[in-house]
This record gives sequence, structure tokens and C-alpha cells, in this order.
Amino acid sequence: MQKPSVEMGVASSTQDGKATVIDISQKDWDEREQEGLREVEKILGRADEILEEEENVLAQEAVLEALLRSDHRHNHWPAWDSEEQLDECPHQQSAAQLPPDQPLEFDPTGRRELNEDLPDGVQSSEALRISGSRSPGIQAQLNINTREMMDFKTPIVLDTGSGLMKAGFADQDRPNIVFPTIIGMPKYEEIMNGNLERETYIGHEAQHMRGVLALKHPIKNGTIRNWDEMEKIWHHTFQQLCVDPEDHPVLLTEAAMNPLENRQRMVEIMFECFNVPFTYVAMQAVLALYAAGRSTGVVFDSGDGVSHSVPVFEGYCLPHAVQRFPLAGADVTMQLKKLLQEQGVSMRTTAEMEIVREMKEKCCCVALNYEAELAQGGASCREMHYTMPDGQIVTLSTERFRAPEIVFKPELIGQDHYGLHESIFKSILSSDIDLRRSFLGNIVLSGGNTLLPGLPERLQAEIKGLVPADMGECVHVTSPKDRDFSVWSGGAVLANLPTFSSAWIGQDEYEEYGPQIVFRKCF
Repeated sequence: MQKPSVEMGVASSTQDGKATVIDISQKDWDEREQEGLREVEKILGRADEILEEEENVLAQEAVLEALLRSDHRHNHWPAWDSEEQLDECPHQQSAAQLPPDQPLEFDPTGRRELNEDLPDGVQSSEALRISGSRSPGIQAQLNINTREMMDFKTPIVLDTGSGLMKAGFADQDRPNIVFPTIIGMPKYEEIMNGNLERETYIGHEAQHMRGVLALKHPIKNGTIRNWDEMEKIWHHTFQQLCVDPEDHPVLLTEAAMNPLENRQRMVEIMFECFNVPFTYVAMQAVLALYAAGRSTGVVFDSGDGVSHSVPVFEGYCLPHAVQRFPLAGADVTMQLKKLLQEQGVSMRTTAEMEIVREMKEKCCCVALNYEAELAQGGASCREMHYTMPDGQIVTLSTERFRAPEIVFKPELIGQDHYGLHESIFKSILSSDIDLRRSFLGNIVLSGGNTLLPGLPERLQAEIKGLVPADMGECVHVTSPKDRDFSVWSGGAVLANLPTFSSAWIGQDEYEEYGPQIVFRKCF
């Protein structure tokens, strides 16, 4: 298009409706054109910034969706006809189509793309779909919280278990530090006074000096019993991470059926004692399910002090169907100690119990057929030798599989309770009838006690025995490789998501509502 010259003019209307002609020189026209182009460039630049910010958020959402990928086929299985009778498993739900017995990989930084080999239906989660339309009020609050979160450093995830503390930064793949949740104090204060550097030792230091220390566990059966000792362990955790808790949001985990007052106390200590800017309390079983790449399923979470069967539907726990299992890793350790005592190996002190625990982790396994294995005298279970700190060699034969057998047969130690397979099945039966098939195909193991070799195979065989023969192929037990860190991994990805920023409890909310705010924001 030809530009107007000095002889040309631009018509301009006036208030009386008459048109006047304003002469514009070529130079003025070029200057105005350049100014207009600069304005357009500014607008386009701002648009690019907005698109880039949106792409970053979508990338983070993709991380969560990749983490929560679950086969949508399981969410649409027909329901069982009754509480006791199971319908025939559809042909299209064959074992080959069930989720593989491997954890789905995820990238907390959000830089890894989704697995292109998976079907389209598996690429997105039907559970916690963050993307989509939001109301202006929710989006505004989300933007405010996101800006506030950006003022602080990387969130910290604290998975405080009965046996181990797993802690680290949310942008990491694995916990930065792992140490025993124990605290040690001198056995004989009068004798040791002045010979020890400190009054208390925590974690590995306490284990290393267990000969002269009395070891205490502030968490028993998944519940914090001694808050003063727990506060010292959290303080030690921040020291080991070399961080000031005032600069980092902190995500905490809790076991299923944790007392409500304990949840309040955790939030209170974080704000009152450590002055953290934000905190959140998440259920361990739900986080473990996220880490396994699912949003719907039954999690059997078994650590050192407590075990639970927790059904989760689309990211939400079904509390009415949660089953508490009375046995955990510490009970297996105790049973191994009793079997060793039958051999004449005495283990009594807390320090010696730590040796038995290490022996259990290195030597014990689960027999696929306990009765047959016991009748053969453990023929297929080779003997193993363990060297004690004093040089004594302990030989383990049938004890290797007899100790863990109590989780399937609690009657062996005089407990009138069903086994872990029956606990999981009862949890499934207690859930909605329309969800049971989906739960059967998504049984996820979590916690250090489930690392025993042979346990996933035995569990799958036992649960298949509880359902009709034609339903056996629908049963699938998923055992992620790093399931002892599943809870921490799920919490790390969740805490690192910008779209999760609105869920954090801030100091201003705590000051306004008090510890009760945890019931409004943490589910």
C-alpha cells in the first residue's frame, strides 16, 4: 500500500460534522508508523511471556498427570452383583492389559515428556485433572498463592515414619537424607557425665553409639507419642539439610487413621517452633499411590510400626473402608528374635534389636507355599550366615521365611486377626460396589516392610484364592521398585507443582484460624 505523501492528506471529522484535511509529512508518518510497530512489538512480547508462563504451568501439570496415569479401563469395569458373589471377568480385561508390575517414571522438574508408547487413555489422569476451566475467583487466589510461594525457596518434604525419617527437597528424585527415627540418651548419666559431647544423639549417631545409649522411638505404631523428642528429630533434620525452615514450605506426611489432635499438633509445631512460611499434611497412602502412577487403587502401606489397607478413589481416601492391620516390620523383627532365641542366640537390648532388624532386611523372605516349604525343611530356601558385631556367626535356615509368615498367619503368634491378604480384601469389600473391580486390579504396595522378597507374589496368589476362579486374572499387585520411598516421592512431586500452591496452609491463615485450619485444607 502506498504511503501518503506531503501532498496527500488525512481526513478528520470535526464536531460540526464537516471534514477537514490535515497535511502529514512523510517523516511524521514514518515516525508514527514506527511508534505503532513498537507498541505492537510490546504487546506481542507480553503475549509471548504469558504463553511461556502458561506452558510452564502446563508442563508441571503434565508431570502430575504422568505421575497419576492410570488405565481408564479399570474405572469403567461393571460392578459386582453382591457383597460375596463376583461376576465373570470381561475378556477384554485380560492379564496382559493390566498395569505392569513396574513404577511409572516421573520427572519432578517437569522437563520429561509423557510416554508416547502408552495409549491415549493412559496419558491423562481422570483423578486429579488440574488443567481445565477455573472460576475467576479460584484462578485469582491461585495466582496470589503462586506469587507468594515464589518468594520462598524449594519446598521440603518430611516423611516421618516409625522406623525411618525420609527428608529432602521437592525438586529431587530421592530423599536427600534418610536416618532412623530414634533418639539416644546416656544409659548411665552418672558414669558417662562429661564423657559424651551431647545429651542426646539422633539417627545414625544414636545407632553407632547404641552400646552406651538408651534408644527411644518417639513414633510408635505410626503415631507420635513423644512430641518433645519428635521436635528434636525435626530440628536435627533441618540441620542435616543445612536449611533455615523459615525459608522453605514444608510438606508433612501422616499415616491413615492418625488422631486429629496429632495433625493439629504437627501444624502447630511447624508454625510456632520452626516458623515455616507454609505447611501441609498429606496422607501417606495417597502419596504412595501417586508415586505408583495411579489415582485409584488400594494401597497396602506397611512400615516399621503400622500397616494399613487404604482404598483411594480419584485421589481421595475412603475412610470408611480403611483397614488397620496390627502387624508391621517391628513385629517381624520381634518374631525373628524369638526364633533366634530358640537357637540360643540372646537378643534383649534395644541396640541388639537393631542388629536383628538388619538381619531381617538382609536374610528374610516370604515363602510362596509356607506349609510345603516347612515340610521340606526349607529345601528351596538356602541357609544364610550372618556375622554379629562380636564375631559370632548366626545361621538362618527356616527362620528366614518363618518370621515373615506372621503377616499372613497372625495366629502363629497368638493373634486373633486375619492376614494381610484378608485385610486388603475386606477393605475392598467395604468400599462401593462399583469400585471393587478397579481396586482388585490396582493393589499397590508401599513401605519398607513390603520389600521382603516373595511378598508380592505370595500376596497376589492369596488374593486370587479369595475370589472366584474366573476372576483371578483381574487381580494385580503392583510392587514399585523403590516402594520404601514411594510416600516421599509422591509428596515431592505434589509439593513442587505450582498448581498445588493454593492448597498450602500459610502463616496468615494459621494466625487467623489457629491449628483447626488443617481440617479445612488437608483432606
